[in-house]
Amino acid sequence: MWRAAAVVVLILATMVAIKDGRALRETGVIASCSTVAPPAGESGYLEACRPGKLEGRRDLKRQSCQSIGVLANIEYWRCPSPVESGP
Repeated sequence: MWRAAAVVVLILATMVAIKDGRALRETGVIASCSTVAPPAGESGYLEACRPGKLEGRRDLKRQSCQSIGVLANIEYWRCPSPVESGP
């Protein structure tokens, strides 16, 4: 009985970790992007995207971003600043 309960708890913990996605991104299984400060005088922001083992690099064109190149297996994207509404 205790073995079955331990297996169920282990399966639930694994499901929660995979659903969150953080563990998969940190281990490099799926692609991940992080925000990078843009060079001085430029507007918007940069995203640095690393490819994952199960999928390639992310495509940020749908977020109105432009690819500016790949350096050391990291693709850099220039993205416009998000528009926020006032109160």
